[in-house]
Amino acid sequence: MDTPYGSAPLPVWERPEPQPRAAPVPLSRAKIAATAIRLADEHGLEGLSVRKIAKELGVGPMRLYDYVTNRSELLDLMVDAVYARIAEPGQDCAQESGWRATVLDIVHRTRAAALEHEWFADLLGARPHLGPHALTVGESTAAALSRAPGLHGVDDLQRALGALNAFVVGSLRREITERRTARATGTDMSAWQAALGPYLTRMLDTGRYPTVARLVHDGAHLDAGETFHHTLTTILDGLTGHPRT
Repeated sequence: MDTPYGSAPLPVWERPEPQPRAAPVPLSRAKIAATAIRLADEHGLEGLSVRKIAKELGVGPMRLYDYVTNRSELLDLMVDAVYARIAEPGQDCAQESGWRATVLDIVHRTRAAALEHEWFADLLGARPHLGPHALTVGESTAAALSRAPGLHGVDDLQRALGALNAFVVGSLRREITERRTARATGTDMSAWQAALGPYLTRMLDTGRYPTVARLVHDGAHLDAGETFHHTLTTILDGLTGHPRT
C-alpha cells in the first residue's frame, strides 16, 4: 500500500484471506483468533505462541503465517474479536437510546469482556485499537458523548474521551490485578487485610493517620461492580457539567 510515508503493508483486516487449499484442516483468521483467545483465557498472553495455536488446530506452525505475519497481527485479531462482542448488543439501539445510557452500556460491556478475557485488559491503554469492531465501539462511544450537554466542540470531546478511557483502563487493570493476586496467593482481599490487621491497628493507634483510620473503621467493603458504576456515573456528571438528579 502506497502512503505519503512510503510503502507499507496492508493491515491484516484489509488483506484478503488466503485461497482455500486442499488440506485436512481448513483455516481462517476467525478460527485462528478464536483458538488463540481460548488459549489466552487459560494461560494468559505469556502462554500464547504460534506453535501452541498450531498444535491446538492440528496444523503445522508455518500454515498460520499465511494468515498472520507476526504476533502483533495475531493480537490485533484477538482484540478485535472481543470488540465485536462489545459492539454487537448496542448497534441496533445506539441511536434510540440517550447518550448517557449508550455510554454506560458500552463501558459496562467492556468491563464484562475484560473480566471474561483478563488478557484483554493487558492490551488496553497501549497503542490505539483500530480494527473494524474496535472502530465501531469507538464511534458509538464518541458519537454518544458528543451529544452530552456541556460538551462544546471537538476539544471538549477529546478531553472527555481521554478522561473516560483513563478511568476504564485504570479501573479494569486494578480489578483484574487483584483477581490475579488472589488466585496466585490463595488469599483474597479480606484475608489479606485480616492478616495485617494487628499491624494496622498499632499504626492507626498512634493517631498520625486519622483519615485513614476513619476509612478503615467506618468504611464498608464496597462491591467492585457497584463501585465501578458509581464512579463511572460520577465522571460522566463531571464531564458534562450536568449532574443527574
